[in-house]
Amino acid sequence: MSDEAGEMLMVYDDPSDHRSLSLDDTSSAEESPDETRLSLETTNDLTPYIGQRFATHDAAYEYYSEFSKRCGFSIRRHRTEGKDGVGKGLTRRYFVCHRAGNTPIKASNESKPQRNRKSSRCGCQAYMRISKATEVGGPEWRVTGFANHHNHELLEPNQVRFLPAYRTISDSDKSRILMFAKTGISVQQMMRLLELEKCVEPGNLPFTEKDVRNLLQSFRKLDPEEESIDLLRMCRNIKEKDPNFRFEYTLDSNNRLENIAWSYASSVQSYEIFGDAVVFDTTHRLTAFDMPLGIWVGMNNYGMPCFFGCVLLREENLRSFSWALKAFLGFMNGKAPQTILTDQNMCLKEAITLEMPTTKHALCIWMIVAKFPSWFNAVLGERYNEWKGEFYRLYNLESIEDFELGWRDMVNSFALHTNRHIVNLYGLRSLWALPFLRSHFFAGMTTIGQSKSINAFIQRFLSAQTRLAHFVEQVAVAVDFKDQTGEQQTMQQNLQNICLKTGAPMESHAASILTPFAFSKLQEQLVLAAHYASFQMDDCFLVRHHTKAEGGRKVYWVPREGILSCSCHQFEFSGILCRHALRVLSTGNCFQIPDRYLPLRWRRISTLSVKPLQSDHAERIHFLQSLVSTLVTESAKSKDRLDIATEEVVMLLSRIREQPVSLQNSREIPSFHRNL
Repeated sequence: MSDEAGEMLMVYDDPSDHRSLSLDDTSSAEESPDETRLSLETTNDLTPYIGQRFATHDAAYEYYSEFSKRCGFSIRRHRTEGKDGVGKGLTRRYFVCHRAGNTPIKASNESKPQRNRKSSRCGCQAYMRISKATEVGGPEWRVTGFANHHNHELLEPNQVRFLPAYRTISDSDKSRILMFAKTGISVQQMMRLLELEKCVEPGNLPFTEKDVRNLLQSFRKLDPEEESIDLLRMCRNIKEKDPNFRFEYTLDSNNRLENIAWSYASSVQSYEIFGDAVVFDTTHRLTAFDMPLGIWVGMNNYGMPCFFGCVLLREENLRSFSWALKAFLGFMNGKAPQTILTDQNMCLKEAITLEMPTTKHALCIWMIVAKFPSWFNAVLGERYNEWKGEFYRLYNLESIEDFELGWRDMVNSFALHTNRHIVNLYGLRSLWALPFLRSHFFAGMTTIGQSKSINAFIQRFLSAQTRLAHFVEQVAVAVDFKDQTGEQQTMQQNLQNICLKTGAPMESHAASILTPFAFSKLQEQLVLAAHYASFQMDDCFLVRHHTKAEGGRKVYWVPREGILSCSCHQFEFSGILCRHALRVLSTGNCFQIPDRYLPLRWRRISTLSVKPLQSDHAERIHFLQSLVSTLVTESAKSKDRLDIATEEVVMLLSRIREQPVSLQNSREIPSFHRNL
């Protein structure tokens, strides 16, 4: 307790208005005249005193509040009293310490859950009483009772600001916070921005992160039916502005919103090329509305996440998930993905079997690994990290037989025979272990690095939500921001000089076609291929590392038909040829990788901001984009090339501008020139 606070522990009372103070309507506190006289001798201008006058009771409250803040406590309005008779009004008020009184005992109600909230009240008797007096100049309020004895410790100045009474958010700050919330940034980021704007040290704002969350929550506490109406109105408004925006919804028997799903025009366009592998993340909830949220995400040709669609569900059951998948297929013109990654939700698993029978379903390994600490940390103790390393080794194996043998040894070594999580994981092994999944395409989304990128993308528009209708806007802002960031990163990748490491014609050929992201993956395999030897067998090639005398991978190559496959299944899994297949191509004097093994989804094309067009027209635009990307790459390799390209492009643009413009096409692709 500070010295200043100690000096202010005083008691005053006015005998002319000697009324008992009852903090709990059963007890009272009175001060003797002697104590009053002693206190008056030690008072100062900062301490309330008997006879002190205020124009209004609010002014008295503010004065006492400032005093209590300096002392290390806060106050609250306790009780009011009035004269008998109708219309006489308020004549006396009590302001008490925030720890005054005792916690009332609530009657238990089995039908209503009780909140287990701890109370800070301890029967403190500190108070200030004011009474209304009528003078010639008009009514005023006078201090008629004051006690500053506390039965608890007072807080230091650096602690008292955390009391709820002193944590306030001004109207201007509220406006800023709501504006920040619409952009989708996190509460922590909001606090940092406000600290920078106000030039205060971190943690010194007059409110906390919890206060900001409570403020946002208060704006969400609206009528659910009104929220649903606003959400549907928002979707219809977006549809009017952009006919290619797509949304579907269902109503329950009471005509209330049950489920709603939506997707944007750019998402549908991206899905046409990059919708072969999809993550459907249903692990998030909009806590403000207690609604499960599902998000469809994929991976584009530059290795960056791309958004496909969103769904809000009332329930997580087979019926809701089936509806969500049907709506998604409707948005995407009935095209189902080759593979889909989800969480361990058995209802969702069954819905995928029903609605996407040709799609390979797998479980997101990063969602499983995230649960390991709670599952195994206490069970394994010091051996937890050792076990996790063994799990990753088994996860990355190529052979199913090796996995089965290794899993058995791992269970025996760590004595996990009866562990229910191990039993469940083994039962679902065909849905998450790579030896069972390598023959299916996942676009590299099973790696931990890509999982972090996807999760960060999802968190961008989950970090802060205000009203339900605004959530659709927040998702659109996040998607547009990601698209713009993607365009910038794409440009940076394309402008970087490609460093060829092998000098092989296959390498330079691939560099001119694939995106830098995809080429870097292929280049790794090309470098490693030089360390492998190939042996012609009866019906295939046997390829193994030059230091190995046994084992290896079988590569099947039919040059006439252009068919190439390897027993490691890397191309089927990632769309990038493996070192074994590349070694066989090199042995067979093949100087270019066959076209079918340079997939369209990894080539230098872009679908950002391009509206859905007629199929032939769209293909020609994609082809033109590919040519332009190749032109930039080749021209940047020398100054002479760049000069020639610039001169020719300037003349070409002049010729193009002389041609008439089709109004239909100009409306269809208003921002296509920005992509080029």
